[in-house]
Amino acid sequence: MRERPTTVRFSVLSWLTAAAVLAYLCRSAIGVAESTIRGEFRLTESQSGWFMGAFFWTYAIFQVPGGWLAHRRGTRVAMTLFVLLGSAATLALGVAPAFWLLIAAQFSMGIAQAGLFPASCLSISHWIPLARRSFACGILTTGMQVGAIAAALLTGVLIGQIGWRWVFVCFALPGFLWTLRFWWKFRDDPRADPTVNAAELDLIETDRLEPVTSSAEEAREPTPWLAMAGNPAVWFLCCQQVCRAAGYMFFASWFPTFLQETRGISVKDSGYLQALVFSGTLAGCLLGGWLTDLIWSRTRSLRLSRSGVGAAFLGACGMLILGAWFVQSVSIAVALLTLGSLFAALAGPCAFSACIDIGGRHTPQVFGVMNMSGNFAVAASPPLVGLLFERTENWNLVLLIFAAVYLAGAVGWALVDPGKKLTCPRES
Repeated sequence: MRERPTTVRFSVLSWLTAAAVLAYLCRSAIGVAESTIRGEFRLTESQSGWFMGAFFWTYAIFQVPGGWLAHRRGTRVAMTLFVLLGSAATLALGVAPAFWLLIAAQFSMGIAQAGLFPASCLSISHWIPLARRSFACGILTTGMQVGAIAAALLTGVLIGQIGWRWVFVCFALPGFLWTLRFWWKFRDDPRADPTVNAAELDLIETDRLEPVTSSAEEAREPTPWLAMAGNPAVWFLCCQQVCRAAGYMFFASWFPTFLQETRGISVKDSGYLQALVFSGTLAGCLLGGWLTDLIWSRTRSLRLSRSGVGAAFLGACGMLILGAWFVQSVSIAVALLTLGSLFAALAGPCAFSACIDIGGRHTPQVFGVMNMSGNFAVAASPPLVGLLFERTENWNLVLLIFAAVYLAGAVGWALVDPGKKLTCPRES
């Protein structure tokens, strides 16, 4: 009788997803607490904007160094350091006595969280079989949305009961507990984990595109930076990420104001409608991973299951947003935009998978470059939208531009060839 595979890979995915939940819980709570913090420190709106935006600049800049550290030291060491530093930064937010310390804490949180998802992608490439990687990435991105939604639901309520400082102290504590348990239980390599049986190891290595190597051998390989810079698949992958991230940031920042200014929605109701849009994103993360894996299983085509999925759904998102530009009905417009956010999210898990396909043993570096590009767009998007409105005083034009941004992302996706795999100089 054939031995049943153990299920350690699911435990690994649970650890990574829990880290994503905690990361987004801490970073998303800032937006809810902003007005309270601004009032206590007597900050101007400009100062508060610098405080909130400080996270994204270091988060973008340290994506590649964070990925490099995960490649060199392994996920176990890297993730432990990242979550520990992130929890310490969240704690520092809660006890900061001065404005400059708030900024320093935000910078530190950005540095810490920058390496989380490159490291997570590396572990998914080690622990999850090819036919299930996109769904695993979908679960990971769902954890991000769960953390953001939890922050939106809990932060305001808790501030009213215990004050904003204690909120951040409470949000920091689970991260410290996570690091202790993670360090004890987690292993970088399935073959180094005594709880993994031969059947699970065979399952994990089914259809593996890259040669099987030990974590130590992998860490010794130099990063092929020149090959990465000359790989058109990496450039187009970054292009779609810039467009997708800039579009998401519109929904995460200016969308309530857009509803208030163009559809006459109240502040309270615009918040509820923003949450509705985020629910579309949450559903899209899970569905996108499942659908990408299904297309791979049926076609065995990386191009179709990665580039095809990404291009089709970002294109559909752009058309839905364009449709919302034409309609005056609030309910129809919000329905179109919610559906658009779902389609944009459907294109997320395949981006994670494409990084693994292209990067191979250098997955965290490729993911870091891609995510760095997207987060520079996230940091730049809100002020650029504000500047555009100041110049034109036309919110509907802003919506039209974001429809074009998503359509440009679809073109970028169509040009990504996930078969253009990086090679180490030693392999050439």
